[in-house]
Amino acid sequence: MRETSDGSESAIHLRGLTKRFGDLVAVDRIDLEIAKGELFGLLGPNGAGKSTLIKVLTTMLMPTAGEAYVWGHDVARERNEVRSSIGVVFQDPSIDNMLTGRENLDFHGRMYGMDGSLRKRRIEEVLNLVDLTDKADIKMEEYSGGMQRRLEIARGLMHHPHVLFLDEPTLGLDAQTRRHIWEYVLEMNAQEDITIVLTTHYMEEADYLCERVAIVDNGRIAALDTPKALKDMIGADTITLETQGGEETLLASLRSFDWIKDAATSNGALELWVDHAQSRVPEVMQVAYRNGVAIRSVALHEPTLEDVFLKLTGKKMRAAEAVGAMHPMMHRRAG
Repeated sequence: MRETSDGSESAIHLRGLTKRFGDLVAVDRIDLEIAKGELFGLLGPNGAGKSTLIKVLTTMLMPTAGEAYVWGHDVARERNEVRSSIGVVFQDPSIDNMLTGRENLDFHGRMYGMDGSLRKRRIEEVLNLVDLTDKADIKMEEYSGGMQRRLEIARGLMHHPHVLFLDEPTLGLDAQTRRHIWEYVLEMNAQEDITIVLTTHYMEEADYLCERVAIVDNGRIAALDTPKALKDMIGADTITLETQGGEETLLASLRSFDWIKDAATSNGALELWVDHAQSRVPEVMQVAYRNGVAIRSVALHEPTLEDVFLKLTGKKMRAAEAVGAMHPMMHRRAG
């Protein structure tokens, strides 16, 4: 097993990994180390290259150049060993709706050569992990979308994989169901001692779940760090004050405070860039009161991964998705 830069064992090791489709470079010379047991996020819009990268790591696509090792196995030369070491939950559903949840899990276990007693025990373990024990003998066609995703996650865990790839695991789910999936992901990362690689274009999902995230754009890693460190790149929080006039007077009074990094007025609103915005609001309100400036509303904005993405790529995630989806050489699942 290879080691990461901090000396821990590496679950995934990439050097110069490249994947081309004709003239299109979908994955462009990526270097990356993911540690054993890490919950790692790949962030980016459709067309950025993150799903193509996952397909290479799961042996669905051969790399064009560079090297890639998953659990110590070369993805190009040891494909069977890689497949035995991983589990995958795909973006699109891949379960049999005419089978029950239990039957789907049993079939998966048989495909991996698990004997009967091991299959039976493992089915109960993974059903319990994703809270589907009481739904195990219901046909999949009667499952909700969230239940189906949970069953797919359970299936990916059946054979005790070392690395689990989750490709957009909450795509299309409502907010409450997404939150439930997040809790299951955290639980299985802890209980199963499993390395998880999560692809998503939901910024808050990566922020909530991942120890580190890589922002992928145009086939390359634009940034790689913890969510907090990436958000710290943006710097200050923002306080937005909507006033009933007098914003220029208030601005002049506030400029003397050294904790205000920057300030500007626009359309009757005053924006202040500060550290620890919540603790500064009372002081700002006191200054406004002393200057006779009436405040209509106060809004706080802390830096998000969306802000990081905008800073690095010059475009918002939603706009980037539209551009990626329209690329004539990139099929729907390539990003």
